[in-house]
Amino acid sequence: MNRNDASVTGGFNIGNVAIPGRLALAPMAGVSDLPFRNICRRYGASMTPTEMITADQRLWATAKTQARLTLTDQPSPRILQIAGSDPQMLAAAAQRCVALGADIVDINMGCPAKKVCRRNAGSALLGDEPLVAELLNAVIAAVEIPVTLKMRTGLSPDQRNGVAIARLAENLGVAAITVHGRTRACMYRGEAEYETIAAIKTAIKIPVIANGDITSGEKAVQVLKQTNADGLMLGRAVQGRPWLFEDINHFLNTGFHKPAPPHSEVRAIILAHLEHLYGFYGEKTGVRVARKHLTWYCRELPNGMMLKNRVVRVESAREQFRITYEFLNNNEIGIHAA
Repeated sequence: MNRNDASVTGGFNIGNVAIPGRLALAPMAGVSDLPFRNICRRYGASMTPTEMITADQRLWATAKTQARLTLTDQPSPRILQIAGSDPQMLAAAAQRCVALGADIVDINMGCPAKKVCRRNAGSALLGDEPLVAELLNAVIAAVEIPVTLKMRTGLSPDQRNGVAIARLAENLGVAAITVHGRTRACMYRGEAEYETIAAIKTAIKIPVIANGDITSGEKAVQVLKQTNADGLMLGRAVQGRPWLFEDINHFLNTGFHKPAPPHSEVRAIILAHLEHLYGFYGEKTGVRVARKHLTWYCRELPNGMMLKNRVVRVESAREQFRITYEFLNNNEIGIHAA
């Protein structure tokens, strides 16, 4: 591989915002919070949008939404993702995001969850192109920072209108588009398809980020070549192994995998993550959120099920941290290869 190939190794711009690399963390609900975003940035994610936030500011007083709105100590580009189906509400939410320090506002038209689609938001919007235009117009007119769009390839395999939506978005002033290679109907089943992403990239001039089933350096190279995308977004593959960003970046630059992180580094990542979760959420919620992340980390650890079966049952941060600390100190760690 030619390590000077700019289509593989370089960054790009979203409007007037410089993106220093090719890799992004997906805005996964219940996962991509500030503690996890910070770890992923450390390991090479150049974009780490927040979890999806409702455009209805009447709901922003909840602890969950306040946590999602937090950009404290987050390096640029700071990206807040909002979702809704009311143009005025979405525009007002975007203005509030700017006031909170966002560099980019991302609009979610990709979430396939029933509770989101029932409100005619997320990927349900792909079936109403006039409303898509109204929403995008309202948000772009309301803010001076770049507005981006996260979408799917269409409503169903028989209704892949991703190219039409992408052209519409570009014409209205959207600065970049992220495309998950599945339709709304596909949810997360089956394999992602990249033909539609390639067609979108051919049809428009603004940056396109490809998303879906990118799990390794080899897959990253394949998707970049197949789609000619400007960037790649990683989701479920980095749960429990945020260092995958570093490995994929290394592979894109050299054609070789980076050695798996050593025992001491993995231990430091996990323990620091726990401490950040407890500090960020408070003990009760921090312990609950930590259970998910520890479950994912345990998939990568020898004898990890032994740790998982203990830490998911405890209620106190002190006990959860103690059990994890002792396990990591007393068990040799060898991280699975990417």
